[in-house]
Amino acid sequence: MATHAATTHDVAEAPAFHLEEDHHPEGSTMLGFWIYLMSDCLIFAVLFATYAVLGRNYAAGPSPKDLFELPLVALNTSMLLFSSITYGFAMLEMQRERQGGTLGWLAVTGLFGLAFVGIELYEFAHLIHEGATPQRSGFLSAFFALVGTHGLHVSLGIVWLVVLMVQVRQRGLVIENQRRLMCLSMFWHFLDVVWIGVFTFVYLMGVLQ
Repeated sequence: MATHAATTHDVAEAPAFHLEEDHHPEGSTMLGFWIYLMSDCLIFAVLFATYAVLGRNYAAGPSPKDLFELPLVALNTSMLLFSSITYGFAMLEMQRERQGGTLGWLAVTGLFGLAFVGIELYEFAHLIHEGATPQRSGFLSAFFALVGTHGLHVSLGIVWLVVLMVQVRQRGLVIENQRRLMCLSMFWHFLDVVWIGVFTFVYLMGVLQ
């Protein structure tokens, strides 16, 4: 009986190996997101390299000079650049802990993002209507793969933005929401940098070559 009591006492006194604390500290979250961005960099690097190899394989079909409308692409580029600026304003409002201002600038950012995706879809539809489909040539296959992947990322970023706006409205600018907004900020600006490369390497150099 004494032995059983001692054993029970030892179990009760056993040290706890589980600590009740936050299992997602800010440092590890940001590190993990940086690793994700690096993997995305590799994806776009492969797509850029593919376009560099196939970008002049027209298969007797249309070339960039025949297809691209630089004024339209420049307008689309301005939509994405403006969205990055407005997201920066949202982050400034977040640092001042102004929930209304943060949500307002996030909404403007989302509208610019939707305008960018809408113009890109219009461009794709126009190219397909003209017979410039991805199957037409290696150039068009590489073009649709690169630009389409970037557009898909922007679309997913808009969905993420809407989800964060709902979370901020429900819970306010708590530390978790601020960390999520910081991650989306890095993602959004990353897409901005990638698009500048697309505009220069694909559109501008394609028309001027």
